[in-house]
Amino acid sequence: MISNLESQGADVTASRELWTETSLPSEDFSALRRQMLLEGCKWDAQVGDECTLAPFPLVMKRSVWNRLTVQAEQLTTEAFAAEQEIAQRPDLLRQLGLPQALQAVLADGAPLTCAAGRVIRFDFHFTTGGWRISEANSDVPGGFTEASLFTKLMARHHTQLQPAGDPLAVWCDALAVAAGTGGIIALLSAPGYMEDHQVTSCLAMHLQRRGCRPHLAKPEQIQWHEGIATLKTSWHSGPLDLVVRFYQAEWLTRLPAESGWRYFFRGGKTPVANPALALISESKRFPLVWNQLSTRLPAWRHLLPETRDLRDAAEFNEENWLLKTALCNTGDTVSIPRLMPAHLWRQTKWRARLAPGNWIAQRRFESVPVPTPIGPRHVCVGIYTVNGKVAGAYTRLSAKPVINFAAVDAALLIDPNE
Repeated sequence: MISNLESQGADVTASRELWTETSLPSEDFSALRRQMLLEGCKWDAQVGDECTLAPFPLVMKRSVWNRLTVQAEQLTTEAFAAEQEIAQRPDLLRQLGLPQALQAVLADGAPLTCAAGRVIRFDFHFTTGGWRISEANSDVPGGFTEASLFTKLMARHHTQLQPAGDPLAVWCDALAVAAGTGGIIALLSAPGYMEDHQVTSCLAMHLQRRGCRPHLAKPEQIQWHEGIATLKTSWHSGPLDLVVRFYQAEWLTRLPAESGWRYFFRGGKTPVANPALALISESKRFPLVWNQLSTRLPAWRHLLPETRDLRDAAEFNEENWLLKTALCNTGDTVSIPRLMPAHLWRQTKWRARLAPGNWIAQRRFESVPVPTPIGPRHVCVGIYTVNGKVAGAYTRLSAKPVINFAAVDAALLIDPNE
């Protein structure tokens, strides 16, 4: 069921949907931040002179949260169906802007590698036209510690409000079930990416509490034999019950073929989270194949702004559209001309024209800022689904309408009386 968001009109104010509480006293917030560091592996709580955690929570009406959760689950259901259909269509896979090596593996017809604990995060934004999504983070969504522990800790200071959920616990439960009692799990991340190591380290702690035997590793330490994943390290050597891939799918193509990286996607017998098909809805070019599908996508069509191939965007207007790459991560390639220096915008347009199959043009929406103790902030509420069901939300605040690596993390609390 799709809510008639257009009926809200352009005069909607954020205060009807979202608001903030006052900031915590500095002593309380300092204690909370220490807990995030020690218990939540939040090692980047301070970047330069900036704290990356908001000292106040964002609050949402229960009725609004309920509406968004229905939509997130409908988006998930539609994505799963579309991914299955596209996986059987090499002609459509070629339109998604994926590396050629990945296209070949996804299209080769071998059985898909077993999936476990499928997690997606849909990034919702409050706009002048109601709630919209900017994308789905289907491949390697992050933010679990902030969405779970930070939200719990903030809720202790606001007992009249409720946490939006606990995606870390829900995902760990699903992974523990997939691995089995005492299951041996490899948690993969890339060297040098502290934000990814934070997630895998936190996952390891929680999986260990569930009786699993987790091991932090990198993809080069995984060897596949007849579809079975084996970990080869100085601290553990042997077959695995589960692989958690907190490592971008496109990066795997850089590994040598003899490593067997293709088994992460097809032909593998060891379950992998997230699975191969996640890359289909992760691609920002996913909407370009919708009209060629038998799968209906009413939620996606309603909530995601119009998306076009640059070669078909005859009406492209720099004031109304933005550019981004097919595999944009953390907003790193989102390009809006009025928010960037003129010379960088010219460079971006030139790069996009040279490789149009790797880019899209997306119609811009007007984000509505929310009043906060630190000034007006644009909000992104990233709602997780785990195995198709909503599990919680990762919320970020930005002074600009682009949510990227510089955004501040906030706890989302729900007002049960609204």
